[in-house]
Amino acid sequence: MKIQWLTPKETLKALGIGVLTAVFLFAVMGPAFKLGIAPMPKPPSLAFAQVLLGPNVPLPVGLLFHVAYVTFWALVYVIVFRDHLTFLNALWLGLALWGVILVVFFPIIGWGFLGLGISPKLIPASLVPHVLFAVFLWGLCRRGFKT
Repeated sequence: MKIQWLTPKETLKALGIGVLTAVFLFAVMGPAFKLGIAPMPKPPSLAFAQVLLGPNVPLPVGLLFHVAYVTFWALVYVIVFRDHLTFLNALWLGLALWGVILVVFFPIIGWGFLGLGISPKLIPASLVPHVLFAVFLWGLCRRGFKT
């Protein structure tokens, strides 16, 4: 694992992959929230935006937080693993971020440690988008960086 210097073209490509990953994740998770399948009261990115900006923040602002967060981590993935953009590395990143949401973000947004303030179902439910993040990120990087 070594930090790689990206060319401007590679940086733009990584940022584009991050945005696409965020869009694909929303395409899957958005309907899950709309249909009441997700056991979370609202998307975590919206809940976090509401903690920072106030309770009346609309969904589009939460989506911007989501896009920024996913894009940042996609860029980190490419910078750190530029020569090894493997599924396993993407999965490790996704699992690490899953740990962060359980231990850091859920308590910040008032859902308790591991989301237990809402339901134990949040533990596996929050794993799903993080595994999907790894799949989409890896697949898009494979195509975008021809690895």
